[in-house]
Amino acid sequence: MADILTPALGESVSEASIAKWTKKVGDAVRKDEVLVELETDKVSLEVVAPADGVLAAINAAEGDTVVPGTVLGSVSEGASAPTAAPAAPAAAAAPAAAAPAASGGASVEIAVPTMGESVAEGSIGTWLKKSGDTVAKDELLVEIETDKVAVEVSAPAAGVLTIVADNGATVNPGQVIGLVSASGAAAAPAAAPAAAAPANTGSAQAPASAHLSPAVQRVVSENNLNPASLSASGPKGNITKADAIAAIGAAAPAAPKAAAAPAAPRADQPREERVKMTRLRQTIARRLKESQNTAAQLTTFNEVDMTNVMALRAQYKEVFEKRHGVKLGFMSFFTKAVVQALRELPAVNAEIDGTDIIYKNHYDIGVAVGTDKGLVVPVLRDADTLSLAGIEKGIGALGKAARDGALTMDQMQGGTFTITNGGTYGSLMSTPILNAPQSGILGMHNIVQRPMAINGEVKIRPMMYLALSYDHRIVDGKEAVTFLVRIKELLEDPARALLDL
Repeated sequence: MADILTPALGESVSEASIAKWTKKVGDAVRKDEVLVELETDKVSLEVVAPADGVLAAINAAEGDTVVPGTVLGSVSEGASAPTAAPAAPAAAAAPAAAAPAASGGASVEIAVPTMGESVAEGSIGTWLKKSGDTVAKDELLVEIETDKVAVEVSAPAAGVLTIVADNGATVNPGQVIGLVSASGAAAAPAAAPAAAAPANTGSAQAPASAHLSPAVQRVVSENNLNPASLSASGPKGNITKADAIAAIGAAAPAAPKAAAAPAAPRADQPREERVKMTRLRQTIARRLKESQNTAAQLTTFNEVDMTNVMALRAQYKEVFEKRHGVKLGFMSFFTKAVVQALRELPAVNAEIDGTDIIYKNHYDIGVAVGTDKGLVVPVLRDADTLSLAGIEKGIGALGKAARDGALTMDQMQGGTFTITNGGTYGSLMSTPILNAPQSGILGMHNIVQRPMAINGEVKIRPMMYLALSYDHRIVDGKEAVTFLVRIKELLEDPARALLDL
């Protein structure tokens, strides 16, 4: 017997959720064949079979939260697929009620699944069925809400449902919250809808409304959607909230024709809507709060006259793009200036580990990138060895991978300092939060034409506010101010960086 283990998930990634199993118990598998897909707040991972054989057990169901080293299942090494698999076509020819009848009316427990590391309890959401209702195997029955995730619980077998834990009850992993009595009598009513299903398959793209989660049910009912017309993209063939919202958008163009009079403001919208945070958003919130609670954060400000950088960029941007195949932006100038300043003030490039200070002699710069799912910080490796063109190409590639959701774990970890550019969204000034365990983060902002006193005269100059947030436990105020002034000098006179002055 070979265990299927959750692999290491990377630095600062402590848990993942089961996205999809590609095999079911009893299926034959080959060594290195993909068996399960894991999703973290940053990337997706594939877990392969450790040996040839048969998938003997699945310990973590789709939607469960797991940590590195968790046993996801097991493979019986060298075994062949059970005879039940070839017999399936013959069983399919028998009446649908035969399978439940064979169980002899035994009850199958519905237990609370493992809900993730440090999650000791959850609360029952709204049951989608009531006691005495007939349920199908793998039909979604209830969602269990925790402080981290919402876990879906499906029927372990076909039969009649008996609810043990009511809506709102607090439950623990492994606790029995219901029973399914798989009796022949219960299967008979279920067989009729199954027989009628082929007649509707031409128009229905998704399961019946009984399979909808509470969040999806709310969207469906509030927008008068037909569940049978919705496409289902969930891991178990279920309709997700995104599917329902997409259906609203697809139906929107027809609304103006049907409307006889303009609707009152917000008439078609709920006054409030509660939406579950994504795993990425939960992790962003947790890590930023941990950063605030751990480091002695302080922010110092300065401003930089961008006249010379903008003039240099305007003069050479066309020939630069022709020569290197990439546009010349501001990020390469800032990255060069940051690396030079970090060399001169190594404490800003260091980190605290217990009672030790780790000074970094490499310059891996994290670049904050905003995506539809949230903020991610991929890392530009060895920025001190790159030219302006190399920096622009590297940042461009990381940004594209972030927006496409194609970042790898290696690209997300190990940064020594971070740059975030709120100016792309129009920010005039901000106090960025440290990207732990780093000791410094530079905030860039919008370039604004402002009157400045130059040699006793008032002139209009393109000015940008800079913000350096730093960990005061390791970086003193003098070092922080000197760091920011050095960046200002290098940007206002770009020749300094080229001449190493």
